Amino acid sequence: MVFDLLLRGGRLCNGKQVDIAITSDKILEIKPHIKAAAHEIIECDGCLVSPPFVDPHFHMDATLSRGLPRVNRSGTLLEGIQLWGELKTMLTFDAVKERALAYCDWAAAMGILAIRTHVDISDPRLLTVDALKEVQSEIKPYMDLQLVAFPQDGLYRSPSARENLIRALDNKGCEVVGGIPHFERTMQAGADSVVDLCEIASERGLPVDMHCDETDDPMSRHIETLAQESVRLGLHGKVTGSHLTSMHSMDNYYAQKLLSLIAEAEVSVISNPIVNIIVQGQYDTYPKRRGLTRVPEMIDHGITVGWGQDCVLDPWYPLGSADMLDVAFMGLHLAQMTSSDAMRRCFDMITVENAKIMGLESYGLQKDGRADLVVLDAADPIEAIRLRPDRLLVISRGRIIARKERTKSQLTLPGRKKSVDDWHTKELP
Repeated sequence: MVFDLLLRGGRLCNGKQVDIAITSDKILEIKPHIKAAAHEIIECDGCLVSPPFVDPHFHMDATLSRGLPRVNRSGTLLEGIQLWGELKTMLTFDAVKERALAYCDWAAAMGILAIRTHVDISDPRLLTVDALKEVQSEIKPYMDLQLVAFPQDGLYRSPSARENLIRALDNKGCEVVGGIPHFERTMQAGADSVVDLCEIASERGLPVDMHCDETDDPMSRHIETLAQESVRLGLHGKVTGSHLTSMHSMDNYYAQKLLSLIAEAEVSVISNPIVNIIVQGQYDTYPKRRGLTRVPEMIDHGITVGWGQDCVLDPWYPLGSADMLDVAFMGLHLAQMTSSDAMRRCFDMITVENAKIMGLESYGLQKDGRADLVVLDAADPIEAIRLRPDRLLVISRGRIIARKERTKSQLTLPGRKKSVDDWHTKELP
């Protein structure tokens, strides 16, 4: 048999060195030393071959809009929301679509092949939903995009948000129910919105992914209600709480109780370390809070936890490049996850754990699986986080969609070698 594509000598995340044979959009063989012909043979030379990166929390309707109508000078979450409110009135279908497609180009080049984006439905025009549905259709041949109907201005705080959300789900094709209970006018209104949104999801058989307790207030406890509704409505495994930054400030006794409730309800959690370290703790003097939820403790409780990108060049965050390894790198430091096992877990959190949260089918490198993968200029997952290396190949549905040559730095130092290309460690414990 002649395969379409044969990758030789790649190293899997578990350290095994294998060849990978691909025809059409399937992995037909994955094992050491495949002796067969192929239309294209690529030598991987021990480089890391990983499943594609997955971003389960993003705001694609706002991406690449930094400076419109002005920049966020305070760096706070609330000024970002205010800016986005001003920008919404200026949005056009073409501008939203163009920026989103440009970001998807970045993501593809960086090895991201699945994204869940929260789409603001507060504007009755639902312009952002329409634009991103078209983006979703155009990128479908190589990238999965899930749309969350997200009432950015509050389900009850914004007069038409609930009606808009129902339209976005029933008429516009949004697949996930979102929310932002901590932005409602009162704590009770926030709790009521969680109940309402979970019932809306349950009636339609849809998953829930809610911005929850993205605040420094330790009394913001909507995740408690979200966990309870997951149990009451039998939504186990279909509910995600994003951010949960209030847990950083909670009393330890209550936090331990809450961790058990989240685990019992099978609620997944997405932490967004790059953006939350910027927008949280803004009102503190010193010591300043880190603004990150309790990631290691959640993992210890058996909770599925992933890292999310959240924002790139928008009203909330002035940087970013669609690199999920940057996200893992920041999360590793903020969560103090520096043991070898913990660092490998951080890599899993931008690949397999995020894929679980999004419910992706045919994900992972296995025989007869879909041929989606990334070849990185690194030897293993820990080195990939350390170096944030070039993506040498990105393959989607069996087709190479991005390719980059290995690079080296040229030196002109007396008595030293001419170049540096040996960033790689020989062996990691």
